[in-house]
Amino acid sequence: MGALTPARGPKQPQQERSRATRLKLLEAAVSCLAEHGWSGSTVAVVAERAGVSRGAAQHHFRTREDLFTAAVEHVAEKRQGAVKAVAHNLPPAGSVARTWVIVEELVGLYTGPLFRAALHLWVAASDEDQLRDRVTALEARVGREAHRTAVALLEADEAVAGVRETVQGLLDMARGLGLANLLTDDSARRKRVVEQWAKIIDAILHPDG
Repeated sequence: MGALTPARGPKQPQQERSRATRLKLLEAAVSCLAEHGWSGSTVAVVAERAGVSRGAAQHHFRTREDLFTAAVEHVAEKRQGAVKAVAHNLPPAGSVARTWVIVEELVGLYTGPLFRAALHLWVAASDEDQLRDRVTALEARVGREAHRTAVALLEADEAVAGVRETVQGLLDMARGLGLANLLTDDSARRKRVVEQWAKIIDAILHPDG
């Protein structure tokens, strides 16, 4: 009697291909949204850019709204991870140079393709009932995470009067710089603003420094 063939589990390569396809779709969706806006970013356009069939795209994301909210959330999480990684290679604690690097990285959250894509999604959500609730929830979640990240990196004590508002003001300022960057390359002015904000925040966080 021949040896029994062991039962096979799910094919790992197939699972890996599925994850790879999903990732391609998410990144293609963000690129399309940043470049073409909501009206020019259909599932078919994203699928073509990702190099997959439309059927494969709809297998992973049932609706267009599912695809684009997942895409913006995916890149937001990736960018937050990159900003958190900055904590491992910072100038000495308590220095203006350290605060400057942190402020610059936080501003970077709002001056890249993610912010451009998210902005298109926000505009679409103002007119699309199917998008409004999920985009509002997504933005609130991303905003809370950005605030927590800023507090952790700056080692800010929010129990001190004015510190929480200053950190939130930094993020609001960064969003404004991101909006300005949509129309023109404002990097020179942005650098001066970042330097000034770093000094302001450092003075508030280290009043005796």
